[in-house]
Amino acid sequence: MFATRLTPAWFLLALLPLVVFAQAPPPSASPGPSDPLRPPAIATESVPPVERAVVDRLRQYQAVRTASFLGWHPAGTGMFITTRFGDTAQVHFVAAPGASREQRTFLAEPVTARPIPGRADGSLVLSYSVGGSENDQFFLLPAGRGLPRRITDGKSRHLGGPFDPRGERMIIHGNQRNPRDTDLYIATLGDRPTLELLLPVEQEHWTAQDWSRDGRELLLNKYVSITESQPALFDIASRQLTPLTLPDRVPAACAPMRFGADGRTVWMATDTRGEFRELARLDRQAGTWDWVSADIPWDVAELELDRAGGRVAFTTNTDGASALYIIERGQRRQLPLPLGTVAGLEFHPDGRQLGFTLARPDAPADAFAIDLATGRLTQWTFSEAGGLDPRQFVAPRLVRFPSFDGREIPAYYFAPKGASPTRRVPVLINIHGGPESQYRPSFQGTDQFYCHELGIAVLHPNVRGSAGYGRTYLGLDNGPLREDSVKDIGALLDWIARQPELDPERVAVMGGSYGGYMVLASLTHYPDRLRAGVDVVGIASFRSFLKNTSSYRQDLRRAEYGDERDPAMQEFFARIDPLANADRIRSRLLVAHGRNDPRVPFSEASQMAARVRELGQPVWTVYADNEGHGFAKKPNRDYLTAVVVQFLAEAFGLPTPTNEPAPPANP
Repeated sequence: MFATRLTPAWFLLALLPLVVFAQAPPPSASPGPSDPLRPPAIATESVPPVERAVVDRLRQYQAVRTASFLGWHPAGTGMFITTRFGDTAQVHFVAAPGASREQRTFLAEPVTARPIPGRADGSLVLSYSVGGSENDQFFLLPAGRGLPRRITDGKSRHLGGPFDPRGERMIIHGNQRNPRDTDLYIATLGDRPTLELLLPVEQEHWTAQDWSRDGRELLLNKYVSITESQPALFDIASRQLTPLTLPDRVPAACAPMRFGADGRTVWMATDTRGEFRELARLDRQAGTWDWVSADIPWDVAELELDRAGGRVAFTTNTDGASALYIIERGQRRQLPLPLGTVAGLEFHPDGRQLGFTLARPDAPADAFAIDLATGRLTQWTFSEAGGLDPRQFVAPRLVRFPSFDGREIPAYYFAPKGASPTRRVPVLINIHGGPESQYRPSFQGTDQFYCHELGIAVLHPNVRGSAGYGRTYLGLDNGPLREDSVKDIGALLDWIARQPELDPERVAVMGGSYGGYMVLASLTHYPDRLRAGVDVVGIASFRSFLKNTSSYRQDLRRAEYGDERDPAMQEFFARIDPLANADRIRSRLLVAHGRNDPRVPFSEASQMAARVRELGQPVWTVYADNEGHGFAKKPNRDYLTAVVVQFLAEAFGLPTPTNEPAPPANP
């Protein structure tokens, strides 16, 4: 994982635990019937055999490819991307817009990469882990092909950092010294790569954001919580750490950050002056701050500088969607983008173009470039939509609904074509994880399948506590306020009941990770208003979750959930934990989890499923031996999707799809 490519919404995920939990024993109940379509690494209970027609109809939606921009070839001859042609995403090279994708890696695990700056031969640094463990290892791939040379120790967890301007060294974060602390290492990228400890840390969380143009300094950020970080300069030769003093309010969140092209400035997004992360330019010598996005009431999400030409590119998270800006010769202007999200900004070596990944809600994510002079957007990769007609894809609309305290809660709403007061449709509420994350409009084949094939409306709410809506909103679910976010789901159920085209008697909730907790909590709070719940790698008990997570992660999670060592919080968790309230669940439940999950222990799934079964409620379970926090391998993911489809169809009383295309909604 390359930390420098992370956006602020995902920053916390880069700091998640560094250990693999002991596997809990499988449930003692007898397994369900055999299923020839179930992958060998997956065990199920109470799950009926997947229907062949469901698998056949899903196949096209699951065959939809996406492509992600990794960076320009340093010689300017094309770009590197990741895309999947087999079961896992691999690195490819594309020489021109629309040109064929030339595969460069052939690994069993999903892999990502970064081109090494200054290496005209296109050398890459690769990163991947095995079996969902998230213990990422780094490798040097000379000339972008051949046999990778391992840089890291082969067993610890690592995160990527910036390269030096000449491409001779890079920063790697790793926990080789002990599982709790993530130290900073300096990797020398020669014929025989070496790794040297640069900055050991003790129960702190430092990441390198950028490397100065003269190669002497690093721009570091100490992460405390999603609302507090502490930037600093690090002198490589002297190992001296010098904090950067923030103006106005502290604590504040600071990220992303970059060195300026002139060597004397630092560009930084920070919310030190208000609710949102504004972009500012710090003159290090004068100590003055110049605010350049104060008139934009949204977080700055991505930041990139053209070291040669002095241009600055940044995006804002505007109600979940990306807006793109360029600063040139002191003037800021917005560049046109369709509805979607942008990630991985990088200037072309000639400074005339900007490359990135553009993910739209009604088209697969692809690699794009935009001409900085004309604003013309050029699509470089054309990911196949599985043979489906892209014109059938549904685009969401942004809605807002009032919650219990009058606060407006945003949600993206995918409505099936043909939904009307005379044809009311069931609803799936899909809740994001984090919780300090956010649903942002991007393409998901499952959203399109639910809408087009099953006639299900899909809602993606950003309940209180979600990122992207300011500091106040972010903190509205902290500690003892945890269940206020669950009340937002109750308010969404009220909103659904007011929509003439939606059926309030047929509503299900689904979510992963923290979203899995939200699913379980919603089932205990609204047992008579929900038909079903799908919990993927979710938290069943904050008490057991915080107890079993690594010591490294505990303080990070306590900042969000509360300190379980405090008797008052222990009592609070005992009252709100879904596991403690399982007797309230009246809905169907599906629980899916990877046994190697390094974030949420597998025991969270097994104890919840066992408890609900003990109480006489039906539970389907899908457990994968070779997965971690989510189902990353395509065969496992495809199977789980088919199970979810059958589960929802049964819960809503819908016929399962046939292997024939669905007829038009209004023939």
